[in-house]
Amino acid sequence: MEHTYQYAWIIPFLPLSVTMSIGFRLLLIPTATKNIRRIWAFPSILLLSISMGFSANLSIQQINGSFIHQYLWSWTINNDFSLEFGYLIDPLSSIMSILITTVGITVLIYSDNYMSHDRGYFRFFAYMSFFNASMLGLVISSNLIQIYIFWELVGMCSYLLIGFWFTRPTAASACQKAFVTNRVGDFGLLLGILGFYWITGSFEFRDLFEITNNLIHNNEVSSLFATLCASLLFVGAVAKSAQFPLHVWLPDAMEGPTPISALIHAATMVAAGIFLVARLLPLFIFIPYIMNFISLIGIITVLLGATLALAQRDIKRSLAYSTMSQLGYIMLALGIGSYRAALFHLITHAYSKALLFLGSGSIIHSMEPIVGYSPDKSQNMVLMGGLRRYVPITRTTFLLGTLSICGIPPLACFWSKDEILNDSWLYSPIFAIIACFAAGLTAFYMFRVYLLTFDGHLRVHFQNYSSTKNSSFYSISLWGREVWRREVPKAVNRNLLLSTINNTVFFFSKDTYKIDNNLKKGVRDFYTFFEKKDTSVYPHESENTMLFPLLVLVLFTLFVGSIGIRFNQGVIYFDILSKWLIPSINLFHPNSSYSVDWYEFFTNAIFSVSIVIFGLFVAYILYGSAYSFFQNLDFINSFVKGDPKRIFLDQIKNKIYNWSYNRGYIDIFYTGVFTIGIRELTELIQLFDRNLIDGITNGIGVASFFMGEGIKSIGSGRISSYLFLYLFFASIFLFIFLEFSNF
Repeated sequence: MEHTYQYAWIIPFLPLSVTMSIGFRLLLIPTATKNIRRIWAFPSILLLSISMGFSANLSIQQINGSFIHQYLWSWTINNDFSLEFGYLIDPLSSIMSILITTVGITVLIYSDNYMSHDRGYFRFFAYMSFFNASMLGLVISSNLIQIYIFWELVGMCSYLLIGFWFTRPTAASACQKAFVTNRVGDFGLLLGILGFYWITGSFEFRDLFEITNNLIHNNEVSSLFATLCASLLFVGAVAKSAQFPLHVWLPDAMEGPTPISALIHAATMVAAGIFLVARLLPLFIFIPYIMNFISLIGIITVLLGATLALAQRDIKRSLAYSTMSQLGYIMLALGIGSYRAALFHLITHAYSKALLFLGSGSIIHSMEPIVGYSPDKSQNMVLMGGLRRYVPITRTTFLLGTLSICGIPPLACFWSKDEILNDSWLYSPIFAIIACFAAGLTAFYMFRVYLLTFDGHLRVHFQNYSSTKNSSFYSISLWGREVWRREVPKAVNRNLLLSTINNTVFFFSKDTYKIDNNLKKGVRDFYTFFEKKDTSVYPHESENTMLFPLLVLVLFTLFVGSIGIRFNQGVIYFDILSKWLIPSINLFHPNSSYSVDWYEFFTNAIFSVSIVIFGLFVAYILYGSAYSFFQNLDFINSFVKGDPKRIFLDQIKNKIYNWSYNRGYIDIFYTGVFTIGIRELTELIQLFDRNLIDGITNGIGVASFFMGEGIKSIGSGRISSYLFLYLFFASIFLFIFLEFSNF
């Protein structure tokens, strides 16, 4: 057992080796590396699977009672200062490692097909492997400095992956926005780390917790300064986990490829802020007001994310705001001290949201040949509808993920979200009411996404055509997408078909990058055990290499909630999670058995599920097939045009729509205050510098020039004249000096 923990450093090192291998091969043999580019999916998946095996083994040992192991190596020692690097294996790090590796493997398998025709395929896998290594290094870090190093590496990977299609202006703008916003949080995190080092003289977690607790208990440190340093640490978590007010980067981060959205911006990187707060929770509970601040930010984010998702048209941005809201639930749970519920919802939400994002990628993949390869069209739910008959497997998996996020039993998120709602009632009824209201909004906007996408009829028209086996295989270049040139039967209107293809909206260029014969063969031979589907009719179901991860994530969505089920009548008592988290639970709730009875469970569940069902019902009325039925009812028609009640309701609806569609006007405010305001301030400073500072300097120079010219003009070249003037002015000066000296 001890021997296994000694090799835990292998967990982040294995995916890092893929990135290093790709980099070295691109430097040494670039042509050969590009010709066999799709082979890089295999080592990426294999090595991350080995890391998952190590993580699973460590997690099993954690559950069986071997709780905390830490290994340290001295990095630098100078007088009284020493810095050690190492790794810490405890329940929190093992949970995060399992989460990162399992979701990462499914996303990599999915990406092999999704990104197969992209010119930057090997670059994509290099970035993804580097991100997985950085994230795994982050969660097993043993001190704050080591966390900060991996924190920055994770941010760098996020920047590279969001701007993966960097020649697209929107993607370049999105990655810059994410970079700048996260720099605000990272600067706060760095200041907080330095502040606590000044207080405690250590970066190690155990020393940090114990020394800070003793200093605060003995009033040997200013509580205001400790609270300020803790708030700065929390600012880093706010930015990374897209909490209010530093959430503005997350919706724009959807400009990256969909697998990136599933891995980074739904399941792992945005969970880094949650991980940091959970790691530092033993520190925060001893500092006044900081726990209240965390819970306040959490509940604001819950409500804000839910309201901003109500009217979004982009399917990925709707899911992004849903992610923001659900992370707010987790932050709320941490702020009220519900450690178990927070980690439970982190697990269930990660798998469910990864399923939804990968499902949205399958939807986008099926819509692109119809509406064009522009995200404004292929991700627009207004142009979708009726896809349930075209993509039945994607539809089923997406529905299960939607119901899980909504909180429908017995799916995974029901168990965790219900626990957070119950704990929030004990902490603050106001917070609980807001959280329950947001749960109803979650059900509304998530079911709205499902109905707009799959219900009704397809809202765009495309001329179906058949294909033959003769087709040219082209790559999706960095600047465009693939073009399949097919032999079209005579029965099909060829001009209409070619017009539809040629008018497709490309990102930047219609030029495609022809793949050589070796790559063609590699593409055909890779994953040959999966049956190829007929893609001649659009929309069409995705290939099996994209559907397989969806089915795996569906299993997690169905059954991962069972690890936290707990009842005290002896009928059901799985509760693996509590056994896993025994050290942390004992720290925050020393005498808690963490069990509930059936009556309490059903009472709370009926209330929460009723709110969810009401939200689903409203969404079905407004966006489902029942819309026309309810439009014909008398009490609906009573609100005729011109009726004050109808006008008032329309005004409220328009205000809610505008608030949501315009992102709460927060981006407009930031643009006006920070972007335009700072630019105008710099222009004002530039004007002051140019006219006043430079004016004084230039004025002195000009005055000196004219003075010299004037003196030069009165010069005669006679020494007697110069001597006369010298004596004359010297006499005047001497006279003035003697007069003043008499006083």
